[in-house]
Amino acid sequence: MSGHSKWATIKHKKGAADAKRGQMFTKLIKEISIAARMGGGDPEGNPRLRTAVLKARGANMPKDNIDRAIKKGTGELEGVNYEELVYEAYAPGGVAIFIEVLTDNKNRAAADIRNILTRAGGQLATSGSVSRLFKRQGIVTVDGEKYTEDQIMEVAIDGGAEDVTLADGVIEVTTAPEDFEPVLTSLENNHFETLSAEISMVPEAAVHLDNDATAKVVRLIERLEENDDVQNVYANIDIPEGFEAE
Repeated sequence: MSGHSKWATIKHKKGAADAKRGQMFTKLIKEISIAARMGGGDPEGNPRLRTAVLKARGANMPKDNIDRAIKKGTGELEGVNYEELVYEAYAPGGVAIFIEVLTDNKNRAAADIRNILTRAGGQLATSGSVSRLFKRQGIVTVDGEKYTEDQIMEVAIDGGAEDVTLADGVIEVTTAPEDFEPVLTSLENNHFETLSAEISMVPEAAVHLDNDATAKVVRLIERLEENDDVQNVYANIDIPEGFEAE
């Protein structure tokens, strides 16, 4: 069972998919807008926009929200210009953290992230020292209490998925980045509702810590995710069996 799967399970069990839906939609809107600004508003001719739209659909964002975000990016509607930034860092215990940012104020974002890390005993790392510990992979999660693993596996594997796993009520489908779209489309065409869908940074190897140390790292990741400028946070921590986030 992957570290990503366990992290997804924790967030699912805490009800984060519902409690933080508004914040999640805000982040998705920013991602769609910048993709449309950089490559145009046609998803068919803009792979990055197509991926962002698929991710939004995977999170069950209404089509009207997606269309408005695209129009903000192309200038048809008034919007904000965002800048992309990446921060690499280490949390206590040597856990590597990869942070993707979309912000309209890079000085504010840098100060906020540095402050969050410092307060939690973490620190920024040199460029490339963390990114090399991860690989890009498509990740789709489905409610394992609503569907069976066999139901999802039959459709996902036919669509080109690499693996399907079930952990604590969450079914995780993994794909190569280039197979992400056909797998997600296959699930949607068979009327399976997804919890999330994204091309993620998955750790090549995991760092194992005890429960107390794991809880500190989890709190750090949550603080980063709660920051409005932070789009995505990836970490190579292995969540111990039986761990419960408070």
